Amino acid sequence: SALGGAGSGLEGSMSALGALREAAGPRPLFGPLEAGDEEQQQPAEIESLCMACLRRGVTRLLLTRVPFFREVIVSSFACDTCGWSNAEVQSAGRIQERGVRYTLAVRAKQDLNREVVKTDCATARIPELEFEIPAFSQKGALTTIEGIIDRAIAGLEQDQPVRKETDPGVAGQIDEFLSKLKHLKEVEEAFTFVLDDPSGNSFVENPHAPQRDEGLVVTHYKRSAQQSAMLGIQEEESDEKLVEPEDDLRNEVLQFNTNCPECNAPAKTNMKLVQIPHFKEVVIMATNCEVCGHRTNEVRKRLVGPGLAREVSSALPFTVFLPTHLQVKSGGAIEPLGTKITLRVTDPSDMTRDLLKVGPYPSSCVPSCKCPRANAPALS
Repeated sequence: SALGGAGSGLEGSMSALGALREAAGPRPLFGPLEAGDEEQQQPAEIESLCMACLRRGVTRLLLTRVPFFREVIVSSFACDTCGWSNAEVQSAGRIQERGVRYTLAVRAKQDLNREVVKTDCATARIPELEFEIPAFSQKGALTTIEGIIDRAIAGLEQDQPVRKETDPGVAGQIDEFLSKLKHLKEVEEAFTFVLDDPSGNSFVENPHAPQRDEGLVVTHYKRSAQQSAMLGIQEEESDEKLVEPEDDLRNEVLQFNTNCPECNAPAKTNMKLVQIPHFKEVVIMATNCEVCGHRTNEVRKRLVGPGLAREVSSALPFTVFLPTHLQVKSGGAIEPLGTKITLRVTDPSDMTRDLLKVGPYPSSCVPSCKCPRANAPALS
């Protein structure tokens, strides 16, 4: 059915390709259109069934390559019995990875003669008139901008006699809009022509190619899920969507069996990956023994109590590192350089600062109090 008239199944398609290859001879199957090479522009003719009268008609196929674009298949069908005919242009390639949008500022009549390849899934718009040709409302065509306007005018004028009899008000509005469309062809004022094709197989000619055309803007974009569904394809899910919630360690606390370091009884150890703000990832581990009550996640809550606050106010300033019993392990690699952090405690609020020690290498002390160094990893 893609050959213009009625399809004849697999046999018709294979015979059509065979006829095209015989017509091409030693030439490439897809050749460029050249004005001086009439032999190459001759299409292949295939007898096919007319869908209007069920008689035999002729389908003509031309496989060509549009300059600075890609290969297309131009097909037409004509029936000498009933006079029915149609024409269509199809892309000879696959659906492109990205959609394409052509925005052309039409400033002169020469711009109306620009070659346009419009697939059936492309949308054509003229924003100044709020005019749009939706996707899949027309078959693909190899035409010009003026041809697209003429095709729209012919489609609107087709049922005007009937509308004038049944609904004169709507017919009058359509006549008014038709006059605006016809006025565009005079190009007395500049207007914008937009061709948007999510398949990426439409084309608007650049007469200055390969140089840049100041009046033509070509935009390639990523298709939306709705556009992909319209084309009948399924986009691959991004890596973020492929990550299952149970596989995301940041949102899960892992638990495994261990032995209590005090009484050697079976115990549970919890582990979680935590992102420290403005720092890096660390692994927090906590063990709780239900037999002897030993816990490795116990934090000294009296460190910022009233007594310590009085000591701070009477002994300011001094340097302090807070010890704790919470097991912390680094979630990344060892850095090439070591780090030494010295904090001058000048206010009781400094005692509430978050402190991270990743062992077994770090040590902490309070020099002004002559406290011994603590080497246990800590998060406090």
